[in-house]
Amino acid sequence: MSPDSGRHFWRDLGVQLPFLAWLVVLWMLLWAQFTLLSFVTGLVVAIFVTRVFRLPTVELSGRINVWYAVTLGVQFLFAVLRGALSVAVQVFDFRRQPGTAIIAVQLRYSDDLMMTHVAVASSLVPGSLVVEADRDRRILYLHVIGVRSMADVEKQRAGVLQWEKRIVRALGDPAQYRALKEDERAEASR
Repeated sequence: MSPDSGRHFWRDLGVQLPFLAWLVVLWMLLWAQFTLLSFVTGLVVAIFVTRVFRLPTVELSGRINVWYAVTLGVQFLFAVLRGALSVAVQVFDFRRQPGTAIIAVQLRYSDDLMMTHVAVASSLVPGSLVVEADRDRRILYLHVIGVRSMADVEKQRAGVLQWEKRIVRALGDPAQYRALKEDERAEASR
């Protein structure tokens, strides 16, 4: 083993370690067991899956803003609660049916990973579900309930774009974060 390949191995391991840890956590959640045995079997399965089904290495930005990440988590929890209450009210309002729509949202700062984060966050908030993602044009198509007018549609679209901004602030790479800040300065100067 050459010194170059040794460095390559440790760099790949450092990049893949968060992914392996996430797979182990998912395994333990899947079996609802947080024991040493489930950890070890999850680790074996994670290593097996990542070695047999080789996927391209996911390049993380390496940038996490702790303040924005915590803020994102709190805002997400409140959005889930608010969405659940909103859907419950719409379901039990027998006077009228909740309006539905399929909306297209053009993302501004997203690469594949950010687009995935935005799609997951948007789908997990009750009342909306991503039905398609156009990766090449960076468009998410969402099925949303509780819309009765174009103003409601625009409000939903703005909500998805707000999730994108929050995620870029918390996890985006430096170029995405700079683009977001430039857009915010341009909007403030108008």
